[in-house]
Amino acid sequence: MSNSTIVRMKITLDDVTPAVSRTLEVPLNIRLDRLHTVIQTAFSWTDSHLWEMSFGQTGFGIPDPEYGFDGPLDARKATLTQVLADTRRKTFRYLYDFGDAWEHSVKIEHVSAASPHLTYPLILDAVGMRPPEDCGGPWGYAEKLEALGDPQHEHHEEALETLGDDHDPNAQPDIPLIEARLEALAKKWAPRTRRKA
Repeated sequence: MSNSTIVRMKITLDDVTPAVSRTLEVPLNIRLDRLHTVIQTAFSWTDSHLWEMSFGQTGFGIPDPEYGFDGPLDARKATLTQVLADTRRKTFRYLYDFGDAWEHSVKIEHVSAASPHLTYPLILDAVGMRPPEDCGGPWGYAEKLEALGDPQHEHHEEALETLGDDHDPNAQPDIPLIEARLEALAKKWAPRTRRKA
């Protein structure tokens, strides 16, 4: 996905220790539903839960007819350019999984011209492994980590079952794998060239 202007953003998973964050560059004109996909890819989430992007009091997601008009605005019909211009914000929030409530703080660090030699979206930095999904959110994860590290803990077996005996909260993400997945997205979203008749 090419664009003349790109945005550098740092995304931090709130209330999780050890720290988990990703620094990305994305086209300024990216649709919000695609930005959701980029964030999912960067954190290796499985995109199997509801999500919402919030700019102040305005939320974007994929509307569900069951919610009527109370649901989020359609992320497929909004771009980052439009929303940042409308809200004049340099930060916003991304919520993944309404049950576990994985909150991410997103900070716009820089807006600049895109490099003609690079493909976007691009990952610049990745710190920490995100927690396993469906483990109870930040507080449930913290409790399970404590239990995992103590074989005498009354919930040790439950933590083993949820996190796995090979879970290492200090492991580092596979950046080349994330790069390859983002590159695949860039190819998928690249404008199609029309053939001359």
